[in-house]
Amino acid sequence: MFESITSFFQLTGFSLITWQMFLMWFVVLVLFYFAIYKKFEPLLLIPIAFGALVANLPTRGMITFQAQQDGSFESGAIRVEASVEEAEPDAQGANVYEIHKMEGGLFDFISQGIKLEIFPPLIFLGVGALTDFGPLIANPRMLLLGAAAQMGVFFTFLGASFLGFSKLQAASIGIIGGADGPTAIFTSNKLAPELLGPIAVAAYSYMALVPLIQPPIMRLLTSARERRIRMQSLRKVSRIEKLAFSLVVTIVCVLLVPDASPLIVMLMLGNFLRESGVTDRLLKSAQNEIINVVTIFLGVSVGITMRGERFLQLETIKIIVLGVIAFSISTAGGILMAKAMNLFSRKNPINPLIGSAGVSAVPMAARVSHQEGQKADPGNYLLMHAMGPNVAGVIGSAVVAGYFISTLAR
Repeated sequence: MFESITSFFQLTGFSLITWQMFLMWFVVLVLFYFAIYKKFEPLLLIPIAFGALVANLPTRGMITFQAQQDGSFESGAIRVEASVEEAEPDAQGANVYEIHKMEGGLFDFISQGIKLEIFPPLIFLGVGALTDFGPLIANPRMLLLGAAAQMGVFFTFLGASFLGFSKLQAASIGIIGGADGPTAIFTSNKLAPELLGPIAVAAYSYMALVPLIQPPIMRLLTSARERRIRMQSLRKVSRIEKLAFSLVVTIVCVLLVPDASPLIVMLMLGNFLRESGVTDRLLKSAQNEIINVVTIFLGVSVGITMRGERFLQLETIKIIVLGVIAFSISTAGGILMAKAMNLFSRKNPINPLIGSAGVSAVPMAARVSHQEGQKADPGNYLLMHAMGPNVAGVIGSAVVAGYFISTLAR
């Protein structure tokens, strides 16, 4: 009787639970808390947390990854060895092995969207369909603010390298400073897939924490007089200009940084659908159904990489700290660039508060700039001005990611 009970217990998942799983359940609860009660990026954190929960349960094959023909497959912390059997030596006396390919589980097939670089570009398709590049076209110098906001990416790349991360890992961590979740996932999958989980969680967490992280930095680096600067009204941008912008950005960015082309092309395709005015059905699909479905699969795919034995390490804490530093320096970089530009443009000054919107957390960063401006001057409306550097940051982060991939992954 006792042996029967023991045998039954061994067939259940209870016998496979580890202490790392218990700790990850707590991490999952924390993510659920912030997503549901604090509303920190719930659309992404909930699928990520649920995927992490599944990854830390004995699921009997649901997260088994497919072994390749060479007999093994490695994805982050998960390594699968195919069934290898030794057969009789051949005529020359060499050992012969029979490799039986192992089929992947449910989540392996879902996560192919990240491995094959499908999900992040599809997210960019939806972002492009939702984004108005008019403020950037009307004031092209905002590109400089978007570029300056990438400063944190490069500083953190150096810092992560100093802390012992490889160049590939350091580049993936640095991209967190751009506050662009899909780009961080795209880069990490290319350069450091073993860090995909903590990098994705950090990137989306800091995107949600924009209203908490940025305002103190903005107040520290600007004077009350600077925060009250009123900018000249933006001119109206024609539809032809917007369509031409999408085409020009696509051509220039793909020629300059080919490795960023999946992100840039889909971003501009989504925007072209928006501005063409003749593809309402496609536009609505990109803005709603496509981006919503892909968001679910993207989050779950990231979550299942968060196995306890891989996630619960010192380097995860380092990534979280470096992510804060990257984001803070990027915020400061945009503000300081705006102040520097004002030295050469006294007749048409820039409110430095919009420099912080150079990170690509759209439209949260622009909204924070507007709110801080209204605290200094309730009649000052900075939202549309801040959208210029904000959308420039989206392009900038993708270009920087492509640069890292092209220079480090070769």
